[in-house]
Order: sequence, then C-alpha cells, then structure tokens
Amino acid sequence: MRSSKPIHSRRHPKLRPAALLSVYRTLRRAFGHQRWWPGETPFEMMVGAILTQNTAWTNVEKAIRNLKEAKMLSLREIHRVSRRSLARRIRPAGYFNVKADRLKHLADFLVREYYGDIGRMERDTTAVLRGKLLGVKGVGPETADSILLYALNKRSFVIDAYTKRIFSRHDLAAQDLDYAAWQAIFEKALPHRTGLYNDFHAQIVRLGKDHCRKSPRCGACPLDRFSENVKKSKILCK
Repeated sequence: MRSSKPIHSRRHPKLRPAALLSVYRTLRRAFGHQRWWPGETPFEMMVGAILTQNTAWTNVEKAIRNLKEAKMLSLREIHRVSRRSLARRIRPAGYFNVKADRLKHLADFLVREYYGDIGRMERDTTAVLRGKLLGVKGVGPETADSILLYALNKRSFVIDAYTKRIFSRHDLAAQDLDYAAWQAIFEKALPHRTGLYNDFHAQIVRLGKDHCRKSPRCGACPLDRFSENVKKSKILCK
C-alpha cells in the first residue's frame, strides 16, 4: 500500500506543486516533448521495461532489434520459445539468462491471467494491475509502474535512479527514502494526468543522461536558473 503521509521535514520541506510544475516546464522548454516510451505495441513496451533493468537503453534497442529480426517480438512467440533461444536474442541487454526468465514469467502471467489479451488487461484498475504485476517474478515497483504508465496508459509515476539522484541533489528528499515515499512526493504534488506523468519522467531521464550523471555535468543545466530561488526556499537545490 502506498504511503499516505506527507513527505517533508525541516531539511526536506513539503514540495510546492507550482515549484515542481515549474521544473517540468523548464525541462520541457529545454528538451521538447520526449514521446517516451519507444515501442510499436504495448507488449513491446512491456518487453522493454524488463530489458532495461540494469542497462542502458541503447543496449535494449539492440536486443529489441534482434527479437524483431527473429520474429520473436510477440506475446505468442515469447511464451512459446525456449528460454535458451530467447536469451540468445536478448544478449545485448545484459543479464540475458535472468531477463529471459523474467520475460517468460511475464508472458506466462499475461496468458494465464488475461488469455494474452492486453485489452482485457487494460480494463483492470491501476491498483489491481499493480498488485498483480508485482506478483510476477522479476517485476519490481519501477518495472511495474513503467508497464502501467507507458504500455497501459495508467496513472502511476515511475521512480528511477535518475529521479532520486536529481531531486536529492536538489534537496527535495533524502536519497534513502523508499520507493513508495518517493512516488508519493510526485503523485501528491502533481495534477493527476497520465500524459504529465509520462513526459515528466521522460524529461527526468533526459536530464539525468545529459547532465545529472554520477559525476554531474552542471554546465548549461536547464535547472540552473532555479539556483538563487533554491538558496532562499530550499525547495529545489542545495
């Protein structure tokens, strides 16, 4: 169950919705609409959500291309094919044996629970779907929320390493908060719009890749203009 308690303290004050929306608009002006998640079908997006675990998206693209070339990028084929054959095709994504197992578990779940019908799956509520997805071996909160938001167009904000790094550096919340607490920060502060959740997370990913890396590249960061306000309000940056 998601936390219903407000996430704030003396060091990490409650985020003002206007401030968070201002961050989003700034990133949107800098980067444009990200049109994320790439994929031709909802199932392809689900596959991508599994494959992107612990690897860069460029590696996922290679694995997806391999699956397409082998005509394996369908629920029917992933459910039917052997784990060994599947692992061979997704090797560029890393941890290919583990991820082949996870893709098989996901396919088995979709066939067992929804008879392989994504449309039937979409009729479930977000809360019900999230609970079921978290019961699939290898699907954690980030993967479940990625599937919900991007593949199924359900309102569930995705928290990833970029989110934690960017907003803890900007003094929104402590890096060691758990996933549910981080998610509550965004879902309490933002208007409840799926499109906003979608593009805001994509903007965060873009900022993380271009600027807020483990060794940050702060030059020309789109959020630099917030610095003076942050020193006064302690809402966005240290």
